[in-house]
Order: sequence, then structure tokens, then C-alpha cells
Amino acid sequence: MKWLVTLLVLSQSFWVYALDTVYVVKEQRPLYDRDVYLFELLEKALQAAKYNAPLEYVKVHPHQQRTLMMLAQGKVDVLWSMTSPERETLGIAVKVPLFRGYIGKRAILVNQNQLDRFANITTLDALRPLVAVQGHDWPDTKILAHNDLTVRPQAKYEAMFSMLNSHQVDYFPRAFIEVSSELASFQRFPLAIVPNVYLHYPAAFYFFVNKDKPALAKAIENGLAIMEKNGEFKSLFDRYFAANIAALKLDNATVIELENPYFEVGATGG
Repeated sequence: MKWLVTLLVLSQSFWVYALDTVYVVKEQRPLYDRDVYLFELLEKALQAAKYNAPLEYVKVHPHQQRTLMMLAQGKVDVLWSMTSPERETLGIAVKVPLFRGYIGKRAILVNQNQLDRFANITTLDALRPLVAVQGHDWPDTKILAHNDLTVRPQAKYEAMFSMLNSHQVDYFPRAFIEVSSELASFQRFPLAIVPNVYLHYPAAFYFFVNKDKPALAKAIENGLAIMEKNGEFKSLFDRYFAANIAALKLDNATVIELENPYFEVGATGG
């Protein structure tokens, strides 16, 4: 009889553990500084909020809309994504910008032998005859199209760099916080950043949480607030990105401003 009681206690302990586990999305592709930063930021935010649940990473295909549907269906608990009104219906958006204003700053990535072509492009009108590539389900694709820019949607992430290399498209806008890692990853292609101009639009990356886990969403929000107050949030960001952003040397470049009607007016980008 004693062994039966012990077994029941162990069984109950297992189910409590299973229910408390936080299932976090992890895309099946090479991970960049951006990804590792977000993993660490999530872990530190939960630690700061004293939300002591184990994390389990769920490998998913790098298809944004499909992964968001997994969140809506309760198959995962946490992911991160650029926000949009549609995406905010699929989960609880923790409205703390994760990239501190840099996700909407977009370096213009081109084939190296096209740099001269961009030397005199400093306005939106001058950019409109050229063709950009973006993910077919990315909010950025709609943003560029809203500004009357020609965009060629592509489902496969790696293929976008190949299209740029083979002149199927003219440019590929990439966030300041990701472009350096991508150039390093795709060294086999002769790609370069246009040095005299970049794009900017209001945007933000948020943590999104399963709607059935409001306590988890609140813990992440509280943890990020604690990290912001004690300086750990900025310190972590700078450790991952400050050197690469400085190396872009785009401080004095011309900024082409784009409208983003899919982002809440007055929100802070990040």
C-alpha cells in the first residue's frame, strides 16, 4: 500500500511539472545573434519576475504564419514576432519593444555590383522603380506595398539572398540588428549594404503568449519592466548588438521614411 501512495505522489508531481512547463518556439534554421538574444532575454525576464517554470524549446518550421497559428491553437506558449493587428488577435502581445527601436531601421542589402545604382537614391520616389524581396507572410511586405514599393514575396528565407545574388530582385531591406549576422552567414554571395541611405518605419517585435496563459504574459511583462529599471535590458541589448550597429556607419545616411498603418500610433518601436 505504501508503494501505491508513493506512486500517486510521484504521478501528481509529474503532472504539475508538465503543466508548468513553458513551450517556446525555436525555428529550424541557423540561429543568429537576434535569436540567441531573445532566448536569453526571455529567460532573464522570467527569472526577474520569479516565474520559476522550466522552458522547453519546440522546433518549428521557419514559417511565421504557421507558427502563429500553433500559438493560437495552444500548441506552443511563447514566440516572438513583429506585431500587426492580425497577429495580436492570435495571442497575448506583451507590448514591450524587444529591439529598442531598431527593428524598423532597415539597411538596404544589395548585390555588390549594384551599389553604384543606389548612390543617388535618397527619396521614396527614386526607390519605387526598383524591386524588393520580403517574406510572403511578413508584415514588412504589406508595409512596403502600402508605400507603393514593388515587393516580390518569397516563402523561403534562404532563397531571398539567392534572388538578390542572381539579380532577380534589386534589394532586400534588413533590420539593423540582423543584417550583420546575415552577411556573415551568406558570405558565398557578393552582398553589401548601401552606405548612403536606409529605410525606417514604426514597428515593434513583441513576445506573444498563448491566450490561455495570461499569468505567463504578465510575468514576462513584469520581468522586462524590472530589467529596464535596473539597466539589465539595455545592457543585454548592447552586448549583442551595439558593436554591429556602430559598424554599419549609417548614422549620417539619408533616411527614407515609410508609413506603417499596421502599427499602433504612438507605440514605441523595437
